[in-house]
Amino acid sequence: MDRIDRKILNLLQADASIRNNDLADRVGLAPSSCLRRVRQLKDAGVITKTIVLTDPEQLGRGIKAIVTLKLADHGLEARRDWLQQVVEEPTVSQFYGVSGETDMVAILKVGSMKVFQEVSKRLFASDPNVVQYVSLFVLEEHKFDLAN
Repeated sequence: MDRIDRKILNLLQADASIRNNDLADRVGLAPSSCLRRVRQLKDAGVITKTIVLTDPEQLGRGIKAIVTLKLADHGLEARRDWLQQVVEEPTVSQFYGVSGETDMVAILKVGSMKVFQEVSKRLFASDPNVVQYVSLFVLEEHKFDLAN
């Protein structure tokens, strides 16, 4: 990747809906060359997905919770079905296995505390492998940037 590829990536991460002609103008390439570079970045797996970000408030999911979890058994067999449930849960927007004092971190977006409690009971409290979970609720968001 060269300087132009990085500039293309920065512009696309800021606004993936930018037209190819506008992108080409901003990076100083002919539209056909710019399109070829974008395709190469996709083919190489550098660009993995094009998404639309939404406003959780307007979708009725204005409460963001960060949940840290400690597990009793870390083996894949013990966690397989539970992991699948968590990954398929629509209120869970991000889910990570982490190092340190906790084993997993989940980011949930919900519309009410009642929904949060229902999801927490179903996914965390009722699973015997989850020995502890701590819920943190986002009060202020100072930075939210998905660009690398």
